[in-house]
Amino acid sequence: MKLTTVRYTAVLGLQTILFIIDFSINTFWIFNRPQNAIMLVLFIIQDACLIFALSTMLLTFFSTYVFQNGLLDSLYIRFRLTIIVCMVYFILTTILHLWSLNLVWGDKSIQWPTKFIIFLIIHRLVSALYYYCYKRAAFRITDPRFYEDADVRH
Repeated sequence: MKLTTVRYTAVLGLQTILFIIDFSINTFWIFNRPQNAIMLVLFIIQDACLIFALSTMLLTFFSTYVFQNGLLDSLYIRFRLTIIVCMVYFILTTILHLWSLNLVWGDKSIQWPTKFIIFLIIHRLVSALYYYCYKRAAFRITDPRFYEDADVRH
């Protein structure tokens, strides 16, 4: 399947919107700490956006000439870090959501334990890596070699 400007613009726009939603929820969820129901809804939206972002990225991989001709190892070698980071980030985000809701659900004045703060810092560091890898993959997948009959192994 040939990569068209309209198709790529639509996919990149969708990925950017999902990126902005994830980044915004990561930034502002702390302000909704007293409202448990709002936090829960925000976390569900964020997790759904992460699943949708990973699905969108995988669909762009599936539409390449390389994938359609069974050269999965070439795609895997080039995008392995992105796929692994996306999955690790989703797992860490889900754990963070469950843990933070568990801490504040019944007690709004709770102090965060040191382990939670350390985990939050690790999550934020991994989120920066996720944002970098995801956007890099979104731009790298536009390489014309993925969409035409050429030597894609090099």
